[in-house]
Amino acid sequence: MTTATPFPPHALTGRRALVTGGASGIGAAVAARLAEAGAEVHLLDRDDEGVAKVAAQVHGTPHVVDLTDEAAIAALDIDVDILVNNAGIQHVAPVEEFDPERFRAIHALMLHAPFLLARRVLPGMYARGWGRLVHVSSVHGHRASAYKSAYVSAKHGLEGLSKVIALEAADKGVTSNTVCPGYVRTPLVEGQLADQAHAHGIAEDEVLDSVLLARTPLKRLVEPEEVADAVAFLCSPAATSMTGSSLSLDGGWSAA
Repeated sequence: MTTATPFPPHALTGRRALVTGGASGIGAAVAARLAEAGAEVHLLDRDDEGVAKVAAQVHGTPHVVDLTDEAAIAALDIDVDILVNNAGIQHVAPVEEFDPERFRAIHALMLHAPFLLARRVLPGMYARGWGRLVHVSSVHGHRASAYKSAYVSAKHGLEGLSKVIALEAADKGVTSNTVCPGYVRTPLVEGQLADQAHAHGIAEDEVLDSVLLARTPLKRLVEPEEVADAVAFLCSPAATSMTGSSLSLDGGWSAA
């Protein structure tokens, strides 16, 4: 007896995908995975050298864009079948010390930009009767951590945005889901070790075990490729009935 594979080779041939934050980490891994499945991949990032390098590796198209700039998003010429909202930044500080402008910038990048991009691509998806929006959220879309008011609130908002899109798009062949990893081995995580050490008053080499993985039963970082596989699954035929869902890869954090 033969069984169908969840994600047949070339399942996304003929599809166009847009991945934000594509210059490194999760975005680069997602771009590679979708390209492997046959998609024509477009990568957005403000890192011109990084996004060009990854685009060359996956035979994709780089776009240098500051996603906190609403006019820059409006100027994009995009019509895609798959949107992966992945771009993100982090800042660690107590609420009373959190710079309001940095708070605004984090929300602009991680919540307002996904809304603007979804608003741009949904009409084309509706017209074709097929589309996939996958938002790379976080365990912080469901759980809070101290000193991360902007990041946590943006991710909670992204979860809500995804669910609203799922409801509106349900009868149009378009799905909207989130992927919610714990701490992933990326430059974003590595870059916050010093800030976390300062905020918690501990040595930098204690941060991984004492802070980042303290609430995670599976005591390791998530690999970018694991997140990419989850994104690809949500674009696959096996996930046709999944919409408005949050797929957790948090090592058991939210189960505790």
